[in-house]
Amino acid sequence: MKKELLIASALVGTVGIAGVADAASATFSGHVRNGVVASDTDSAADGTFGGSQQSSFSVSISETTDSGIKVSTGMGLSDESAGSGSDNNPSGITLTFTDGSKLDIVEAGNAYATHLATVPAATGEQGISGTTANASPTGLTWANKSANTGFEYHSIADAMGVEGLKWGISASVGDDGDATSTSSVEQAYSIGVSYVTTAGDSTVTVGGGFVNAEDSNAETTNSAAESAAISMTAATGDLTVGVGFSSGSAVHNRTQQTQTVELDGAEVITAGAKYVSGDITFTVSMVDGEGKDGDVGDEGAETDSYEQAAGSVSYSIASGVSAIIGYSNQSRSNESASATTSSGSSWYVGALVSF
Repeated sequence: MKKELLIASALVGTVGIAGVADAASATFSGHVRNGVVASDTDSAADGTFGGSQQSSFSVSISETTDSGIKVSTGMGLSDESAGSGSDNNPSGITLTFTDGSKLDIVEAGNAYATHLATVPAATGEQGISGTTANASPTGLTWANKSANTGFEYHSIADAMGVEGLKWGISASVGDDGDATSTSSVEQAYSIGVSYVTTAGDSTVTVGGGFVNAEDSNAETTNSAAESAAISMTAATGDLTVGVGFSSGSAVHNRTQQTQTVELDGAEVITAGAKYVSGDITFTVSMVDGEGKDGDVGDEGAETDSYEQAAGSVSYSIASGVSAIIGYSNQSRSNESASATTSSGSSWYVGALVSF
């Protein structure tokens, strides 16, 4: 053991001599989810179950200049949302000024998504995968499209002298293309506003905004995304309830089909409630979305829809360790016809270990 410690000390000393001591500060975080997912679709096929394992690992890097401006960035070395488990995805750069305002540059995102109030949603990995043919929205930020070359400015807290008010603005520019078979963002802009206040014993948060992203496809009539969204939450003691609404239109690339479609009249409503009792958190939520999708130039003749009701119970076993039980029931329709293979019920039992 002494030899190993001596070798480790030597390596640390060597790295320090190489100049790492002068590098920016770095921290890391992540989690691992392990569990079992079972599902029973509305089709004639038998139900299925199997193991579910996801992981996430990210590094945050920051340093403060002599003038007091904090410069931060990071990278995702593993991300369960990437599907493959590893995406090696670097972040953009954030400048935090001395007055508390911030500026994101490169892969900055859209301001309206930043300022939405977070509606409670069931946790867990339960759910049934849908088909790429279904274009109905499943969440409030379905229109969150932007190019990586852009910025987002975040105002100071209590902006313009109004307690609880924050606002933001963003813009980005992509390729000035003339595609006919695919869709990408040519330019985008967004605004967002959030407001936090108290009403009796409750803390009320309202947030929302607007996004418009122009499409590079010369044959489409819709923008790549155009949507307005708003959400509100109210927290009273251990209980938090929330609701959100989003509507608009968009252009979609089918991920498994060589087809670009336009989505019109898209709307989605989300609602949820969360109650914390000691180490146990109970959550219920619902989503109801629909939209008419059709070929490029079509006004969207047929309706796609998505409905889900879900619930979960999370128990904190120890610091950073939680046990989760979740259940969901969902239904999808494609071109106004029930999609039985991607509709049905699902449950999840597992654990979340985070650091």
